[in-house]
Amino acid sequence: MLRATIKSLLARKLRLVLSGLAVLLGVMFVSGSFVLTDALGRSFDNMFSSAMAETDVLVTARPAIDVSEMEGESVPGTLAAADRDAVAAVPGVAEVVADVQADGARVIGKDGKVVASFGPPRFGANWTGETGGLELREGRGPAAADEIAINVTLAELSKLKVGDRVGVLTTQPKKMFTLVGIFGYEGGLPGQGPVHEVRFTEAVAQELMLGAPGAYTSLSVTAAPGTDPAALRDAIQSRLGDRYTVQTGQEAGAAIAGEFKTILSLFNNILLGFAGVALFVGTFLILNTFSIIVAQRTRELALSRALGASRRQVIGSVMVEALAIGLLASVLGLAAGVGVGALLAKFAADFSSIVLASISVPLAAVISAFAVGIGVTVIAALLPAVRASRVPPVAALQEVATPDRPLTRLTVSGAVIGALGAGAIAFGLATTGDAVMWLLLGGVLATFIGVSLLSPVLARPVVSVLGRLFSWSVPGRLGRLNSGRNPRRTAITAAALMVGVALITGVNTTISSADNSLRGDAETGFQADLIISGQESPGVLPTFDEALLPRMRAVPGIGTVTARYADQAMVGEQPNWAAAFTDLPAVVRDLSVVTVAGTLDQPGPGEVVVDDQNAAEAGVAVGGTVTVKLPKGEPTTYRVSGVYQRTPFLGGYLFGTGVVPGMRFPQPSLAYVRLADGADADAARQGLEALLVDSPEMLVEDKQQYLDRVLGEGAQLLLMIQILLGLAIVIAVLGVINTLALSVLERTRELGLLRAIGLSRAATMRMITVEAVVITVFGVLLGVAVGVGLGAAVVQGLADEGLKTLTVPWNAIALYLAAGVALGVLAAALPAIRASRINILTAIAHD
Repeated sequence: MLRATIKSLLARKLRLVLSGLAVLLGVMFVSGSFVLTDALGRSFDNMFSSAMAETDVLVTARPAIDVSEMEGESVPGTLAAADRDAVAAVPGVAEVVADVQADGARVIGKDGKVVASFGPPRFGANWTGETGGLELREGRGPAAADEIAINVTLAELSKLKVGDRVGVLTTQPKKMFTLVGIFGYEGGLPGQGPVHEVRFTEAVAQELMLGAPGAYTSLSVTAAPGTDPAALRDAIQSRLGDRYTVQTGQEAGAAIAGEFKTILSLFNNILLGFAGVALFVGTFLILNTFSIIVAQRTRELALSRALGASRRQVIGSVMVEALAIGLLASVLGLAAGVGVGALLAKFAADFSSIVLASISVPLAAVISAFAVGIGVTVIAALLPAVRASRVPPVAALQEVATPDRPLTRLTVSGAVIGALGAGAIAFGLATTGDAVMWLLLGGVLATFIGVSLLSPVLARPVVSVLGRLFSWSVPGRLGRLNSGRNPRRTAITAAALMVGVALITGVNTTISSADNSLRGDAETGFQADLIISGQESPGVLPTFDEALLPRMRAVPGIGTVTARYADQAMVGEQPNWAAAFTDLPAVVRDLSVVTVAGTLDQPGPGEVVVDDQNAAEAGVAVGGTVTVKLPKGEPTTYRVSGVYQRTPFLGGYLFGTGVVPGMRFPQPSLAYVRLADGADADAARQGLEALLVDSPEMLVEDKQQYLDRVLGEGAQLLLMIQILLGLAIVIAVLGVINTLALSVLERTRELGLLRAIGLSRAATMRMITVEAVVITVFGVLLGVAVGVGLGAAVVQGLADEGLKTLTVPWNAIALYLAAGVALGVLAAALPAIRASRINILTAIAHD
């Protein structure tokens, strides 16, 4: 039986190539993700261990605000000169270098614009000489208050050279400096990854980056010869107490690298999620392939049964074929994944200016490749294998292979599973907690399975209607009839395409609904004529000089200007958003804010206004108190003087301007402008832009421009998801090709008879193309329907977050349907050519 199975597999190797290719692509995605993140993770290990090579012990203060990367940006604590002196006095300390470093130093380039950073920090630090692997490449270090040095990465991006006068934005408005030095790092590196670095003198760095003279962010300690760094660490910790974090240089390097690895781990999980989608789609392809092959081999399997093969042997025969395909696809997929992961790692390293560690194949990549590749293939082939074992020996004497089975059980199962999936999604959107993500993912998976099981009962009527669009010719009518001949086969093929289209449509529906909801709220509630704001980045808010506010109000045509100061804060034990307004009643008017309780007058000292959602979560009402800690200051108790209804444009805890000194960036980051009656809007706008010439990050926009910029991120997210789901779409198209190719082989005799009675080669190709187009359009329609349903569920669940209007992206849906037709034509090409080249006499004699 094993020899017969191997011969059968070799005889059908071309039929199984596409199903194996689907597994190969999925395994490539999975293993490539692990290779990529492993290489980058070790690269960061090497970079930070090298940076800490000259540091025996590192001392830092506990963060002023400590939050995870998902909650916001941690705010580092500071040390004083007394702490430096205390560390220097510890026995075994040879040298202490006090460092100042904080995010938020934005350099203005030759073009007059701020040098952009797409994620990496823009550090402002003090010049400590050529320490920590730092090497001067040009000029010297800053010695005067108006001098700076920058790293090579920043110099190349900004086109700046030694001797240039440079504008720098920090916690204070633009200040001018002379560029006296350009530095890199050991090994010829232009910087520490893609980080931008500006080095000031110590006093200037303290003033501009920390707003606290005499403050430091860390102390780098060199141990005396013969002193154990671990013992010195413990001695320093004992001297300073628990308010400080003391680590050996090796521990500090590993900890910093660990933070980057956490981000890489999140990125890896995202990639694995998309790989899971691709493999889920591949499961349909494999299931369909083996189902068709089993149907084609009915007489062969029945003959085996008649000759004495047991049901177990028949199942084993099919499973051995699946195991062989899964094993080969896993090996090739792992090899392809290593190559793809290495290429992506090199690209990421070049883009990030880091030295790439040697490429290796982590154990997780190998285990996942074989577990996923073999597991998916074997599981997908199990049902066809069981079906093969039920072929009765008497079927060997029959001309027809397998009768069409009733769809009742399949339909009932699909309805039950689909209902459970919808219920899990609804419950997940309505609740909170750690289980929410698993409820949503499980609900979406169950929904896809339920719809896939229901699709056969939908296939025949829907395909019949779709096929009539092409029934104006004989090939079109034949194609329509062929596509509806086997609803199970058509449904499984279409379901593979449905998954990718449904996810894209669901995301598109959610983003479109959020876009229209926000624009609708802005249309009815946004009364400001102009908005002054900038593009925010992690940890840094673009700001402008508060001294400009009275000059802005004096611009002809300007009625009112209300400025907002903002920063992260800890409210109780939870991170939140704190904002201070120069005139809160004006903001209430400009944004049509609704009062829920108390008053929304300008908060005085010790007072705070909070939105209704935060009030409910914190369990406070008007007259109650909350404890708030700003980045620069101690926890302070505030009395709630008013509660307002949260809007998409305003939320969090609102204060008067008395809290501004406690913020990292004590400058306005946004302003709402109302024009005077009859004012010339263009002239007023030009007047404001002229005042902001030294604040190149800030834009003066009307309501529409502001919304377009803010909502543009949604379009970028949708594009990224479409690209990542492209692999699932490719696999779905392979499924259509595979189904048609096997179907052509199955209908060899029928095609020969059609050619014999006069069907031309071109007509044969049109017939196959109609089949493909009908199947792909059916899959797209299923995906659109499921995707709109998922999007509507998300919109309903997020109604409290401002998603009030369900918007169906009709233009995108029309594009998806057009793409379905194009994919159908593309998928039909090879099977149609093969069908048209069938030898008529050989085909008629085919058994």
